[in-house]
Amino acid sequence: MSEWLRWTAPAAVVMSVAAPACATQYLSVGEAQKSAFPSATSFTEVQAGRVWKAQAGERVMGYFYYDHVVGKHLLIDYAVAVEADGRVKKVEILNYRESYGGEVHDASWLQQFVGKSSQSAVQINSDIRNISGATLSSTHLTEGVKKVLAYHASHFR
Repeated sequence: MSEWLRWTAPAAVVMSVAAPACATQYLSVGEAQKSAFPSATSFTEVQAGRVWKAQAGERVMGYFYYDHVVGKHLLIDYAVAVEADGRVKKVEILNYRESYGGEVHDASWLQQFVGKSSQSAVQINSDIRNISGATLSSTHLTEGVKKVLAYHASHFR
């Protein structure tokens, strides 16, 4: 065994054990679309890879938005389903890459967004509660949902 390998191999093993991958994919875009609009018969892309119109036959059920924000250091992929009336139907975390703060994936926290519209405050420590230990993730996701609602109101209402 070479001298170099004898000294570096143990370090490589320790580093691979000490730094596990933390990324979690919860849903694909397609799975999240079907979860948000289970009776939709089609999803028509409105903005490439970002916005889809959910329809059941000719009836528009709402819009599905895919976006990402930075948590503390890494991207969080999320989706917002907006009903035809402009209110949030569902928010989902699709991919979470941080090693901490994953509580933003909890259904009870995400449920706070349901029913919100562009007229709602949608603000941490106002109508959306903060998560201790996930302050940046919860703040940035809240800002992201607010941005989606503002975009929706200006483009589809």
